[in-house]
Parts: sequence; structure tokens; C-alpha cells
Amino acid sequence: MAGWKAWIRRFKRLHRELLSINRRNIEYVYPCNPRQFYALADDKVLTKHWLKELDIPVADTYMIVESFADIGRAIQKLKTLDNAVIKPARGRGGGGIMLVVNKNDTLQTPSGKPLSEQLIRQHLADIIFGNYSFGLSDRAIIEEFIVPHPVFREIFPEGVPDIRVIVYYGTPVLAMVRIPTVRSGGRANLHQGAMGVGLDLQTGRMLHGLWNGNYVSHHPDTGKQIEGIQLPYWNEVLKISRNIGSNSPLKYLGIDIVLSHNKPIVMEINVRPGLEIQNINKKGLRALLEAIKPVCKS
Repeated sequence: MAGWKAWIRRFKRLHRELLSINRRNIEYVYPCNPRQFYALADDKVLTKHWLKELDIPVADTYMIVESFADIGRAIQKLKTLDNAVIKPARGRGGGGIMLVVNKNDTLQTPSGKPLSEQLIRQHLADIIFGNYSFGLSDRAIIEEFIVPHPVFREIFPEGVPDIRVIVYYGTPVLAMVRIPTVRSGGRANLHQGAMGVGLDLQTGRMLHGLWNGNYVSHHPDTGKQIEGIQLPYWNEVLKISRNIGSNSPLKYLGIDIVLSHNKPIVMEINVRPGLEIQNINKKGLRALLEAIKPVCKS
């Protein structure tokens, strides 16, 4: 009987603290984020323009590929760059991102696999067709490839880790780091196998990681310890997050930030941030959000 009572108490506590996807949508996403402003987050071209007006650092844009007529010029542009990223303006979840390295006048992946012009042409065409944006016509962005801060290269040398900060009415609420793994193919995508690492919101110090359904203290591939590592530029990360949240008409946001060698750089913002961050931090969003503002009103 005592065991059942403890289970019921735990269930009630989790119910009070955890934010479900339905509650997230009904109480936060829909009333807090007016649909007419979704493009600020969903279209990375518009996101960049808006963030630059706020003097927030973003990756340099080398070219925007608007139509099929631009693809040939885009290929020539890539040949003039040491490295670059191709991404859909309205893609989600990391889909459609291609990393291109120019080595000895040969376009290739960071791992050295050759990228033919035909393959890049097809990829750009797929983006424009809307293959990565729910069938809607799209634009391709060719932008700066951000080299991660050395603190991440020591943990796992491939891919680009990023920080997700949940912001509500200008207040950072919860944060995590997404670190690529071999399984994720170097992508910082939890659904593709990246590792999520909880963060102490006040200090930016790494806590435990969550990978493959288990809490871990070391990276699964390199064995490097993650617990206790201090992220650089944490005060700047919080300042940027507050700045975006305070100036945005979208009040419930996920902000994705990459740490370069000398500063934080905002990659995108999300009006429907996922909820796995709760499991990774072992903290429920519902109680944290209600402590700031009980219910978001439209």
C-alpha cells in the first residue's frame, strides 16, 4: 500500500510540473505566438534580417538561392568559399542541411566525400521545390559554416553542437546542449541520435546527459566527461536570449545558439520548441512557466 501511495504522489507531482504537448499548444504556443508573426521564426531569411536589426550576431549569408535560375550561380559561389552551409529557409528539424568544404578546388563533405555539381544542383532544386518545408516552395540559404568553440571539439570533434534556450516573456526558463554523436551523423538533432545535456541555467555548467534513453556522464563515442564542464560566453547567451524574447511579438520561444571560438551566434528561433528538454534537465516546464506568468493570454 505504501508503494502505491508513493507512486500516486509522484504521479501527481509530475502532472503538476510537466508540460504536455497539448497544454503547450493550447496555453502557450497558440495564445502567446500570434500566427501573423510565425514567419519571424519559420523563415530563416526573415529571422536573420530581424535579428540583425536587434544587433544580435547571426551567421553570415553568402547567397540566397531564390529560383532554379540561381542554381548555376550558387555552384560558382561555393567554389569561391573554403566552406559553407546550404540550408532551406523554412526547413525544420535539421532537414535539408548540407555542409560543403572546398579542398584543393574539389567540393566535398567535411569527412572528405566528394560532392558532384549534379548532386548539389539536385539538392538546391529539392529545397526550392519545398521537399524540406512541407511541400511549400522555398529558398536556399548559403551561409557561413560556424566552427564550434574548442570546448565542444574536445568532447566530440564532428558536427556543430548547439544550445537550446526556452524563453517565456523575455525570461530564460530552461536550457540544454545538443551534442552530435556517430549515430546522429554529426548532427545536433535529438531525434537522429544526438545527446542532450542539461544545463545549470544560472551558471551555464553542464549537468548529466541523456542518450539512448539513459542518463550518462560521458559522451557515448569518445568517453569524454561532460558533467561539470563550464560553457563559455554564458552571460552573453542569457543576454541574447532575453533580448530576443523581450523584443519579439512571439512570447514563447526556443532559441538555438551556436558557440563559435569568440562569441555566441543565433542560428534560429522556434515557436513550437520540443519538450524533451524537460527529460534532459529532469525538470518540468509547466511549473517554471507558471512561476513567471500563470497562463499566457491572447
